[in-house]
Amino acid sequence: MVPAVVEVFVGVGSNVDRDDNLRAGVAALRETFVEVRVSTVWDNPAVGFQGDDFLNLVAAFKTDLSAGAVADRLDAIEDRFGRRRDGGRIVSRTLDLDLLLYGDAVIDDGRVRVPRPDVSDYAFVLCPLAELAPERRHPVLGTTFSEMWDAFESDGNRLTRWPLEL
Repeated sequence: MVPAVVEVFVGVGSNVDRDDNLRAGVAALRETFVEVRVSTVWDNPAVGFQGDDFLNLVAAFKTDLSAGAVADRLDAIEDRFGRRRDGGRIVSRTLDLDLLLYGDAVIDDGRVRVPRPDVSDYAFVLCPLAELAPERRHPVLGTTFSEMWDAFESDGNRLTRWPLEL
């Protein structure tokens, strides 16, 4: 049986050598998943800790891999860029790749959790997701991402368009 092809959305961020790591991270996604679309790049302050500002975007691609296999590949890419996993969850990162959506699946199996709560919680995730998939509906809430973005109440953090070509 051939696995179904699903569209996947991944949050991509960096606050360590941001431009270089984001460029290289997107290149690694394109090597791994081939046809990867990316949103505008956004500059925003670190959330939840004191640190340098992040650059963030959302990437989208289609795959026939399972959600777990996609998560494993994302972890492997992060590891290639020196991602440290021993300093806690909320720390500076060379490259952060978060599986946001895996088709319309709702999964919480201890390894993969989609849709990721960040989708509705953070402007730096929802804004670029609404740009790439404005009419797509949140698998749990049923609202389109453009509707969610229009109704989003700012957490006080600024988003600034960042001129990085990918």
